Amino acid sequence: MITRSVAIGVPLLAAILFPLVVDNAYLVSVAVTAYVTAIAVYGLDILLGYTGQLSLAHAGFFGVGGYAVGILTSDYGLSFWSALPLALALTALLGHLIGLAALRTRHDYFAIFTLAVGVMIVIVIERWESLTGGTDGLIGIPAPTSIGPLSFASLNAQYYLVLAFLVLTIYVVWALMHSLVGRTFLAVRNSEELARAVGIDTGRTHQLSFVISATLAALGGALYATFLGSIGPDVGDVPMTFNMLVYLMIGGVASLPGPLVGTILIMGLMQALTAFQEYSMMILGPILVLVVIFFPQGLAGQGRVLANKVLGRSGDA
Repeated sequence: MITRSVAIGVPLLAAILFPLVVDNAYLVSVAVTAYVTAIAVYGLDILLGYTGQLSLAHAGFFGVGGYAVGILTSDYGLSFWSALPLALALTALLGHLIGLAALRTRHDYFAIFTLAVGVMIVIVIERWESLTGGTDGLIGIPAPTSIGPLSFASLNAQYYLVLAFLVLTIYVVWALMHSLVGRTFLAVRNSEELARAVGIDTGRTHQLSFVISATLAALGGALYATFLGSIGPDVGDVPMTFNMLVYLMIGGVASLPGPLVGTILIMGLMQALTAFQEYSMMILGPILVLVVIFFPQGLAGQGRVLANKVLGRSGDA
């Protein structure tokens, strides 16, 4: 219990103190971008890690969430706090409708279908210029409005707001995975035939995980657009999905800290190697191969194994 409290408390304390200790606006902005991306990666992990389906439309839902909040706040004058639930509800509905068709397929065919969906989302964003701004994107997206005495006009205030949403996301994922629904997800992932044999509706289970995954992606996109004050169609494109997949694989699939660890490490590495940005995939490719070969559970999973050995324990935490 003490070890778990330390494992949770130390990173959380470090995150809280980060903008106060670093006092560097650029690094704080990078951290915010990593946090909102990690929220979306947790959504990808719900689908891939806990129900065994790979959606290549994940960044598309990220873009839908960002554009929905941007349009509602900048064009229709809604506050962020009113626009956010509407954007999440819209994406959940879209995810439900797409899932009804996509989940009639499985495995490679499911990935191909969602790849086509992701491409179509970007095409709609680029062509619907009157609504989305086309290839120029949306600009002038306002920051979240104040809540009583709490103002989110400053960079540090927005950092703590995004951090709060990240912590909430991690808690929701943890609670979900320790609930009956989460155990149902794992049962379907491990064996659909056995799950059906014990009375689990595997179709509804996949559908639910797809909707939750899309909604978390939209939450990340909404926070991303609000923080930057603008959004373009590239955030919903397929390469963004592959980046998220790399973060997840390196951090650890079906591991609670995995999405956050992978996102922060790789985005931090890319920032450190800014001069080689055009070679990012050439850098990430070998790293991913090495991690898959030597750390099949990801860096977070390997860290858990090492911690168990140090503490003289065996088995999963």
